[in-house]
Amino acid sequence: MLKQRIFTAIVLLAILLPALFYPSRVPFACVMLVLIGAAAWEWGRLNGYGPKMSVFLGVEMVLLCALSWWLGLLEQRLLGVWIAASAAWVLGGAALLRGGVPGWPRIPRGVRLVAGLLALWVAWLAAVQARSVGGAAMGGINFLLSLLVLVWVADVFAYFAGRRFGLKFTRNKLAPSISPGKSWEGVWGGMVGVMVLALAWVWADAVTQTTVASLYSRLAERGWWLLLIGVAFLAAMSVVGDLVESLVKRSAGAKDSSALLPGHGGVLDRVDALLPTLPIAMMLASL
Repeated sequence: MLKQRIFTAIVLLAILLPALFYPSRVPFACVMLVLIGAAAWEWGRLNGYGPKMSVFLGVEMVLLCALSWWLGLLEQRLLGVWIAASAAWVLGGAALLRGGVPGWPRIPRGVRLVAGLLALWVAWLAAVQARSVGGAAMGGINFLLSLLVLVWVADVFAYFAGRRFGLKFTRNKLAPSISPGKSWEGVWGGMVGVMVLALAWVWADAVTQTTVASLYSRLAERGWWLLLIGVAFLAAMSVVGDLVESLVKRSAGAKDSSALLPGHGGVLDRVDALLPTLPIAMMLASL
């Protein structure tokens, strides 16, 4: 299993990194199209749709993103979209987690389907626009990488903090019926980790005098208090994205969203934490 995970990770990085660092954003946008299309296919399956309908949903998502690209949405300031998506994730995420696994089937299947597809579409828009921050050909790489690394660091620090300090300061797990392994101490550890990351990245931006600021430097320009609160909030919302996907999988009786990525599960298993953090980061950077 470990060898399989490592091999899959190497293949994914071999595809993603050249697309990310290519002077034009086109290869990255295309790679993201494929991933979001696959995630839409998985979403259909998790919501009880058959093979043909799930494939149709995947193709439909690719066409929707491509149409948005062709219509020039990637060149527009989409602050209203980011605010609406952020509010939906904060309020909707809280409602879903409060309802737990039993509450998911009570939501009409059509509503669940559309909400998930909209979340994927907005995530694609946010990722590709983040790659283009600053206007220069290579401009948004620093910005997008700072967000991607935030999610990874939050996950790693949460894991080790949870293993080391889990239930040492609190009596209850974070969401035992949804993800029994997660603890409040893990969440706090993830927040501390991203705060350290943010401060280090701002320092590196200043030393290297980068032409396009990272997410952290853009927030720090408005005040250090906003930087620390902002990254802690993003870390918390990455946990919400993870828990919501776990809730959906438990309701569907699935361990993974699919087996598309051997050793890692499905695409949704890898991008769940990014679905809320991408639009929220774009909102914070745009305000």
